[in-house]
Amino acid sequence: MNPRIETLLTSLYGASVGDRIALEIRNLGARIGQNIRVGLARGRDMALTERDVLLITYADQVTEPGVPPLRALARFCERHLGDRISGVHLLPFYPSSSDDGFSVQDYLAVDPAFGAWNDVAELGARFDLMMDGVFNHVSAQGAWFRGFLAGEPRYRDFFITVENHPDLSKVVRPRALPLLTEVVTVEGPKRVWTTFSADQVDLNYKSPEVLLATVEALLFYASQGARFIRLDAIAFLWKEIGTNCLHLRQTHQVVQLWRAILDEIAPHVLLITETNVPHADNLSYLGDGENEAQLVYNFALPPLVLHAMSTGHAEKLSRWAQSLVLPSDRVTFFNFLASHDGIGLNPARGLLDETEIDALVSRTLEHGGFISYKDMPDGSRLPYEMNINFLDALSNPLSAEPKELAARKTLTAHAMMFSLQGVPGIYFHSLFGSRGDRAGAETSGIPRRINRQKLKGRQIEAELAESDSIRALVFRGFEKLLEVRRSQSAFHPRAAQEVLALDPRVFAICRNPSDPTERVVCLHNVSDQTVRLSDGLGGLESSHAWTDLWTGRRYGKAGAGDSIGAGIQLGAYETLWLKADRIC
Repeated sequence: MNPRIETLLTSLYGASVGDRIALEIRNLGARIGQNIRVGLARGRDMALTERDVLLITYADQVTEPGVPPLRALARFCERHLGDRISGVHLLPFYPSSSDDGFSVQDYLAVDPAFGAWNDVAELGARFDLMMDGVFNHVSAQGAWFRGFLAGEPRYRDFFITVENHPDLSKVVRPRALPLLTEVVTVEGPKRVWTTFSADQVDLNYKSPEVLLATVEALLFYASQGARFIRLDAIAFLWKEIGTNCLHLRQTHQVVQLWRAILDEIAPHVLLITETNVPHADNLSYLGDGENEAQLVYNFALPPLVLHAMSTGHAEKLSRWAQSLVLPSDRVTFFNFLASHDGIGLNPARGLLDETEIDALVSRTLEHGGFISYKDMPDGSRLPYEMNINFLDALSNPLSAEPKELAARKTLTAHAMMFSLQGVPGIYFHSLFGSRGDRAGAETSGIPRRINRQKLKGRQIEAELAESDSIRALVFRGFEKLLEVRRSQSAFHPRAAQEVLALDPRVFAICRNPSDPTERVVCLHNVSDQTVRLSDGLGGLESSHAWTDLWTGRRYGKAGAGDSIGAGIQLGAYETLWLKADRIC
């Protein structure tokens, strides 16, 4: 067994308990590992490449009469996406009691309303799968918590109970809801820790039995075809009264332990941490580049792209992108602009000033979105998340803005995301040009539902068939974007990148793969103005013309020493991805 496993277990639980848990993990590996190895033998090449692009979607995102939603989704993806994407992030499809899947009742089951494990396998036969490890908490209506309430010995220490009235003022909260929830057990009333809601009860990782149960789930997902496992809300995992209970040393050790176990039993499975926190804290989950997650969500990207597009200035986005450094060539970023959640503001703090953040909040409200708040220690509330469809955040749905312009904005925003080092993820509603579902949010009382609308297959097919619909305009643009990106080795997830300072209205980045003849310069005009780059591209020169990979247009002159930037002009919100005919 990997010696790191025993070292981490001893640090967390002591030598004697650590030895016992190590043996239990070895038994789990023997029991589940054979299925993992069989699945891997039948699988595809697991190395990350420029062809890796993930669709983020709910299991029941597209429905067809009489067809299990997972099967309907698989058919829809095969029909419309084919080789354009490599994988699908299936948001939690387990039995759940609330939070659109994130109050998990049973980690090892598929919600019958979505289908069965064979339906997951059908999707996994065509696409790589990302599955969620929602391991910070479980449903208050699940078997584990019911066992706790009934006093069953196995579950007595599965949850965190708080006695008396300790000072919890330092605890960082993502929601404006009570931290503790009183419940009635066979032993009397108890107060349990509920970071996110009364229906989501936090697990107690001081109990090694909890760790074992999550290891079993982790390995089970690998046996069911997971290539990626997303660790949801991982920053809150370990609790110590008297601390902020965020990013604690033990939390990192648990992630390192999961990584070590997967390296031993399922080395092809990659961990990705979901930590909606300031950028430096987010990067800490890459560890030393060898021992923790292989990917981290680039949470600062969505608010910074929105800020650039809404102000017409890319300086702060460029400055941040210039600072991106990976601790090794074995890790990378997971880049995204939209997901089932809103646009987090915490990651932007320290990168944008409060005036700029307030402007994004005001814009969200003006465009028909909502704002979620968190409680502060002094009793005040701070904007935590902007709940709005990303297309709506860019283009006010209440205005008469032309559909073509709205589509161009969202495609340029995503082209910036696609140009960056890392693996891109596209939310279903972004890829297919959805607008926000304000009515769904208002009816449910859940602001995040504004970007979680479920769609009927026939309806979306009909709208995609209308060539001038916003869905068709956006999706056709994405088809080209995906085709171009996947064809260029410059966009390998770990290929080097250099941010170019050309014009404050242009986000410019040069991707430098190991083969210099494959270099691509990506230019994105974030403003509504025409921009002419008369001073070249940051000193890059060539004696041959450069070609835009999107349109085939050629730029530059054949005369030696002429700037490749000569004559380059970008229209409002236009993207150019330039590749030299030959590098001299």
